[in-house]
Amino acid sequence: MKKRVNFFLVVALAIGATGCAATVTPNDYSSFRAESPRSILVVPALNNTVSVTAPDYFHSTVSRPFAERGYYIFPANMVKRLLEDEGLADAGLVHAADPTRLGRLFECGAILYIVIDRWDSQYAILVTSTNVEFTYTLRSCSTGATLWEHTEARTYTPDSGGSGNAIADLIVMAVVAAVERADPNYIPLAQQANAIAAGAPGFGIPAGPYLPDLYNNDLTEFPTGATPD
Repeated sequence: MKKRVNFFLVVALAIGATGCAATVTPNDYSSFRAESPRSILVVPALNNTVSVTAPDYFHSTVSRPFAERGYYIFPANMVKRLLEDEGLADAGLVHAADPTRLGRLFECGAILYIVIDRWDSQYAILVTSTNVEFTYTLRSCSTGATLWEHTEARTYTPDSGGSGNAIADLIVMAVVAAVERADPNYIPLAQQANAIAAGAPGFGIPAGPYLPDLYNNDLTEFPTGATPD
């Protein structure tokens, strides 16, 4: 029970941080629970942004939160090597490949596909906002059926505070905005997005078999037969 409380506390804090979830309708976990995957193959993210470094930075943040939900996550380096050996070195090729082919190759339970929809920093009148948005899709390794989908968007705007001196505050705002624009704070945003996507009640994924205290005991948080609004 303590593990359960601690995990949802972490997710609640992430949800309360700057940013918002794009998904508002709770998921129906009937297909997920019927499949009951024990392992998740995280494949390279498909990058729909202009940032060439986004996939590498993002990929370093995604495995841990899903592993902490109680699933075996295949080692990233091993996955990359085997995909390359199969002629699937490009993320686009991986996402277009038959999921059952990957299932036979890795003997996995489910495949996690992620699309990077936003990874940018916008500057407007002394304020810089850094934005990320990801679409997550979990598909069965045996049938290719979609088991779970979620979209998560996060935004960070640095707070420059206020001294009461208008001129000084403008200078501070300009400096803070310039620093964020020069070195956007993407990694914490990606970590927050992944934590919420993995475990937010009603939106994330149910606990896996490597969380025995929670496994199949979280029907209230992750129900079957959810009715869309």
